[in-house]
Amino acid sequence: MAGETVLVVGGAGYIGSHTCLDLANKGYKPVVFDNFSNGHREFVRWGPAEEGDIRDRSRLEEVLAKHKPSAILHFAALIEVGESVKDPVSFYDNNVIGTLTLLSAAQTAGIKAFVFSSTCATYGLPQSVPLDETHRQVPINPYGRTKYIVEQALADYDHYKGLRSVILRYFNAAGADFEGRIGEWHQPETHAIPLAIDAALGRRQGFKVFGSDYETRDGTCVRDYIHVLDLADAHVRAVEYLLKGGDSVALNLGTGTGTTVKELLGAIEDVSKRPFPVEYIGRREGDSHTLVANNDKARDVLGWAPQYDLSQIIQSAWNWHSRSNH
Repeated sequence: MAGETVLVVGGAGYIGSHTCLDLANKGYKPVVFDNFSNGHREFVRWGPAEEGDIRDRSRLEEVLAKHKPSAILHFAALIEVGESVKDPVSFYDNNVIGTLTLLSAAQTAGIKAFVFSSTCATYGLPQSVPLDETHRQVPINPYGRTKYIVEQALADYDHYKGLRSVILRYFNAAGADFEGRIGEWHQPETHAIPLAIDAALGRRQGFKVFGSDYETRDGTCVRDYIHVLDLADAHVRAVEYLLKGGDSVALNLGTGTGTTVKELLGAIEDVSKRPFPVEYIGRREGDSHTLVANNDKARDVLGWAPQYDLSQIIQSAWNWHSRSNH
């Protein structure tokens, strides 16, 4: 499949840009489509950029006609859970209406392969751990609901219109390109690893832990951290799978290994060699005590397995954040 053009919608963002890197390394031609509201022009390094918004049907059609991609990778979502509670309208506008506009344009252009960046937030509060793809989907915030609505739409587009898709439900994306060319850069930053690294670098007062009385091995929440390059690899494998005629499928992307917040902070201190203040405060509404993936299905369908462990995630993140001060 090398040489095929892939439209990477939201390709100037964190996971999208790392996926463009992986696409280029494997011989594909990534074309970035981004409105640069959250993405970064500096991250467009492995193919052309087309500026536009997924809610702009005419602009989408123009870009699809120009580049004639064989597949679309869709990363262009609003992702901050807290913001989705404060401003659900924006999340429905971008994540639902924007995606439906993109899907209609893709259908008109005759595209039959679509990879969707989804989330374990569609599951809601876990009924069992680790979570597999058969777990019930009852999202507990507007962010998770908007992703779940798109998943349902994709099932209908497949059944009635023949648009095949791979839905990839991430757990906790983390880390950076090991060469330090691109990395995690959100404004504002809400993810644990960059926040803790900034605390170690003295860029913020310290790190706040929400809840220390959960029924976990040390009282803090457990999360499944997956390297962004492992996520990128799964997306490229999903493109290959669809271009070879694979059926629509939903897959979890995680390591299957849980790390508590306390363990995470200890690992960051080990890598940085810089202790930093940690404050334990009350639980945050809507937080699940444990989110860990069962990734067996992704292994079976895509032949995918995570290559990087927590220490490599933190080392690559430390290299990126300590060298750049955005």
